[in-house]
Amino acid sequence: MTSFDTSPQLNVWRALLALAVVFVMLATTGWTALRTHRESTAVQASLTKWEHGRLHGVPLPDPGAAPARLTRFYASLTPEEQGRLAHRYPLAVGNMNGAPVALRYRANRVALDQARKVERTRMHDSRLSPAGQQDAGRRMHRYESLLEPGRHILAFDPDGSGRIAEVFGNLDRAERISVVVPGVDTDLLTFQKSYRQYTAPVGMAKALYSAERAARPGTRTAVIAWADYTSPDGLGVDAATGLRAAEGAVRLNALLDALPGRTPVAMICHSYGSVVCGVAAHGMPRRVTDIAVAASPGMRVTKASHLDTTARVWAMRDATDWIQDVPYLELGGLGHGADPVSSAFGARVLSAHDAQGHAGYFQPGTDSLRNLAAVGVGAYDAVTCAQENDACRSGLPGTATAGRA
Repeated sequence: MTSFDTSPQLNVWRALLALAVVFVMLATTGWTALRTHRESTAVQASLTKWEHGRLHGVPLPDPGAAPARLTRFYASLTPEEQGRLAHRYPLAVGNMNGAPVALRYRANRVALDQARKVERTRMHDSRLSPAGQQDAGRRMHRYESLLEPGRHILAFDPDGSGRIAEVFGNLDRAERISVVVPGVDTDLLTFQKSYRQYTAPVGMAKALYSAERAARPGTRTAVIAWADYTSPDGLGVDAATGLRAAEGAVRLNALLDALPGRTPVAMICHSYGSVVCGVAAHGMPRRVTDIAVAASPGMRVTKASHLDTTARVWAMRDATDWIQDVPYLELGGLGHGADPVSSAFGARVLSAHDAQGHAGYFQPGTDSLRNLAAVGVGAYDAVTCAQENDACRSGLPGTATAGRA
């Protein structure tokens, strides 16, 4: 009997059907519903001011110089001189890879306070519509929240929908660093939520930080909630292509290249964030030991080995996650490639039991969060594989098995 499962004709029809599903999805969710973005005028204005600035009559270094060059520059300054730069060029210093972490926090507090005052004025601007005034009020309250004592803002850009990154833990002293890369609809206003808090970057990072400390209490950890890229707006064409991922990958690798010390780094990437991590993977520094993706629509490759990274690649998906119904292919720039939890892809597949759908992977008490935390701190002996005989533990430090997934 002839098998039709492997026939080229059927494979073509499957691909065409999947592509049709993509077009239907785009038509129903808004083919033209692309988010409009303004150029980052505030950050650029601060950088331009820096480029024309001087300290004791000496020109300041190129703000786009290698992080190591900028690190040496800041190390040559007194604390008073560093503080002067943070107050004079807050957005430049607050987003400058190579600037000391504590100084970036300080500069971003200055920038946030300035932005808060701008929005407070806009709230009462009669030239704005009621909706515009309301938006200004929401942004002002978000800035007030970010200015609360104890918050460590590593990056901040108020323009457009906004970009931001926050650190939990001591980044300078950490023995393990995890970077949470979120997916669609992430901006300044959705960075943190009171309702369903673990579906937003701040809640994700807080939950991961707590779970990592529980997994290895003796290990100093730090977690970065990284929303410092322009994510797609909803499930339109933006989310079905790699444009935002390509832009985000450049920014992500710039951050990774500038992280302090030599501490191992784990990437924890959710939904479209896994597309960003997939595109960025080949350019990540070797200190990135692990890339774990949850609820992934694909990483824009057909196999994990095509990511061209030395990092271990992990994947998980809950059985109730709607993302499994998205066509796992890439045709004409649409779609993000193979399914990362498929056996053919070659990732180490982790259990996501009790993840509660597409947005529930960071919910405390779930297998998904425990597994992501175990990967984050290198507690590989504690991971729970998706299947009993899965090879996801093969070749890991501290395990008895050999080989590599």
